[in-house]
Amino acid sequence: MKNNKSICIGLLAHVDAGKTTLSEAILYRTGEIRKLGRVDHGDSYLDNNEMERNRGITVFSKTAAFTAGETDVTVLDTPGHVDFSAEMERVLSVIDYALLIISASEGVQSHTETLWRLLKDRNIPVIVFVNKMDLAVRDKHALIGELEQRFGAGFVDFSSGCSGEQFIDDITLHSPALADIVLADRHPSDADISAAIASREIFPCCFGSALKMEGIDELLECLDRFTVENEEYQGQEFGARIFKVQRDHNDERLTFMRLTGGSLKSRETISGVDANGESWTEKINNIRIYSGMKFAQAEEVTAGQVCAVTGLTHTLPGAVLGTAVAAASEELEPIVMHSVASAVDANGNTPDVTTLLRAFRQLGEEDPKLHIAWDENTQEITLRMMGEMQLEILQQLVLDRYGYRVEFGPARVVYLETISKTIEGAGHFEPLRHYAEVHLILEPAERGSGITLDSIVPEDVLARNWQRLILTHLEEKEHIGTLIGAPITDMKITLAAGRAHDKHTNGGDFREATYRALRQGLMQARADGAAVLLEPFTDFRIEVKSDQIGRIMTDLEQFADIGAINQTGETATLEGCASSAALTAYMPTFTAVTGGQGHVALRQAGYKECKNAEQVISEAGYNPERDINNPADSVFVSHSESDIVNWKDAMKKMHIPPVLKEGGIAETSRSVADTARREAYRKALATDDELKAIFDRTFGSNKQSRHKWATEHHFTRDAADKNYERNAEIKQRHTHANTPATQLEDSAIYLIDGYNLVNCDKELSDLAHTDINAAREALIDRLIHYQGYTGNEVVVVFDAYKRADYNGEEEKRLGIRIVYTATDEPADIRMGLMAANYGKNKRIRIVSSDALVQQNALVNNALRVPSSEFLAELVSVENEIRNLLQ
Repeated sequence: MKNNKSICIGLLAHVDAGKTTLSEAILYRTGEIRKLGRVDHGDSYLDNNEMERNRGITVFSKTAAFTAGETDVTVLDTPGHVDFSAEMERVLSVIDYALLIISASEGVQSHTETLWRLLKDRNIPVIVFVNKMDLAVRDKHALIGELEQRFGAGFVDFSSGCSGEQFIDDITLHSPALADIVLADRHPSDADISAAIASREIFPCCFGSALKMEGIDELLECLDRFTVENEEYQGQEFGARIFKVQRDHNDERLTFMRLTGGSLKSRETISGVDANGESWTEKINNIRIYSGMKFAQAEEVTAGQVCAVTGLTHTLPGAVLGTAVAAASEELEPIVMHSVASAVDANGNTPDVTTLLRAFRQLGEEDPKLHIAWDENTQEITLRMMGEMQLEILQQLVLDRYGYRVEFGPARVVYLETISKTIEGAGHFEPLRHYAEVHLILEPAERGSGITLDSIVPEDVLARNWQRLILTHLEEKEHIGTLIGAPITDMKITLAAGRAHDKHTNGGDFREATYRALRQGLMQARADGAAVLLEPFTDFRIEVKSDQIGRIMTDLEQFADIGAINQTGETATLEGCASSAALTAYMPTFTAVTGGQGHVALRQAGYKECKNAEQVISEAGYNPERDINNPADSVFVSHSESDIVNWKDAMKKMHIPPVLKEGGIAETSRSVADTARREAYRKALATDDELKAIFDRTFGSNKQSRHKWATEHHFTRDAADKNYERNAEIKQRHTHANTPATQLEDSAIYLIDGYNLVNCDKELSDLAHTDINAAREALIDRLIHYQGYTGNEVVVVFDAYKRADYNGEEEKRLGIRIVYTATDEPADIRMGLMAANYGKNKRIRIVSSDALVQQNALVNNALRVPSSEFLAELVSVENEIRNLLQ
């Protein structure tokens, strides 16, 4: 008996497009439910929460299953309201296809454009169902034209039998592969068309009315004939992606996941890493397969299945288990903040703060983007929101689950703070029988990069365990700035120096010293005028009648940067970017000017420098000097007593001299060693023909010739084996010759995720699209020079787990170790094992932007280096090499 194929689809739509009605129609037609429910009657199968039925909208994602022909389909219904976009976005990490529902009467809405962008960024195939055709004023051709105008080519009508000359013309127009098949006098098979859909060359469009059960059969036929199973969810080893955490009516914690590989059994013990990078191991109590509110117990689930498990207490949405690779990071972030103004129970009593905060933090486990926090300065619980609708739902949720009637304060914009120049911050903590001193270098970083951490302290100066502790203290909480007390972002914080006492230092001492060092640096930045206030900005696209565009432009020019303006017939469109707060405040005026007929599509544009910073700072009234919870002053011992020294004077009393001097970091034994190492590298380059040839390829002016060489002459592993002894000798000569012992002791091992680094470099990524071998060899050439120049040991791992019947190999080339993983062995697993082995007596830095690889770094006490940051370092080293030889 032939097994059905299995797929997982997500239902996505803008609000009121008829998504829930369509899910009812599908489940009814496939025999999963016996009675059609309706949103307006409050009896739909999936919108079964009381809050959802009262409001007629989907708030929480739901799971259901049905069979279409020979295809078993798991469907994840997602919220359509923009305020619940976080719930929707998390589902995207586990679906194979998106079923995008569009209202024929309303057309493409602003939230539809957001959905399309998210699906495009994640490369998820899309099937479109145009609903409410019974209310449409435009025909299918016009509606497909609108889709192509907004989203580009590829939309094809699949509602008319998927055959005939016109259908063949339409699909071959958008797919070169299908065109080649037709030119070869063959008729494209269902498998051929499925491949074009899976690669996002074609987007099938079905039309109908879910309320009248029209077009449902055609849609089911499309799902059956033109979908394929996702190979990503067919691994042999256990792995799972978590997309939802919630509690059932018995307050039992449920973790919803989809298995990417292997199997999972009830009462099995599994391990993972929590939000703080700490490892955990727990036993699963039971496994549930949900359909709406109903569920069936399962003893075992296998790769590709969606389930909910009980017994896990450390899981969070977006996390991964086992061998699963983390999905793309989420883009949509709340930009407004509220505080809990009041809370009372059923008897009118106010709960204690600890109990109330525990309840909110439990909700924060289910939706991490709430960012539940306790503000020490205002003594309030704060949280972030997408909009007013989410706020109302949260109020009801707190009342239903915990019995508290809460009120929230007014919405506030979520501001952030950063710096505009490099600053050194120092903190000293030395009350009686305690000791710790920390020096940090704070550097401004690229917008949107967040906080990155590093250390340049040799382990013979400050033990590795103390360094790890300092970096942990920098990571463990959301540190705030000195302008309005907003969270800091977009800076690189480097541990530059530190000192401990053999007898009197404990972990808490370094926490105090680290916090004070960071705060002292931020205070210095404020004093120097280098503290910067950031606010969220939004890209917008406005569509109005042509006779209204003049007034709209006049209004927007007062606070927005205007971009492209286009006019077609009676319609005009305008694009631009503006402060999110200013744009939100303008929306009532926009509605009034356009009579409610204008359309606005919004997209978060990240954080930029606040345009009215002085006003915001003044209104905030924040005084960092009086913030007792974030002290910048240092504590020194004086005549058996503690002496608190003001942050302005503390640097003069530090036991370690300032690290940051004019023109850069003060010269230390490390910089002396660097000078000797560079001279050794220059001599090796001048005398070694093979190294010189690699230099010419890497640093030559003609990059095309370099790529041509890499394509035609890349090393084979056989050749590498023959030259192994010679390579080892060359490595010994050009890497370690004349290098002081201090440098050798201080060198680090850089464990590099090869293909991740290739994909982060535009030049290498472009080359990889035409010749992956050439891109790999070009990267290896660059890393050879990086190791030779810096003295850091380089181990680069290339993922080969998708290659059939491959056992994996290693080679050494001019000193660097190159590892090719075996089939069924992802690079992140191999790198985790290598880090664990190295980490016992080496300083490890893991280079990757892959979330699971970075989690492995935390587990093995290695420093995490994003690929983008390492590339910047690599380019800097290459520039130094050019300057050295000139």
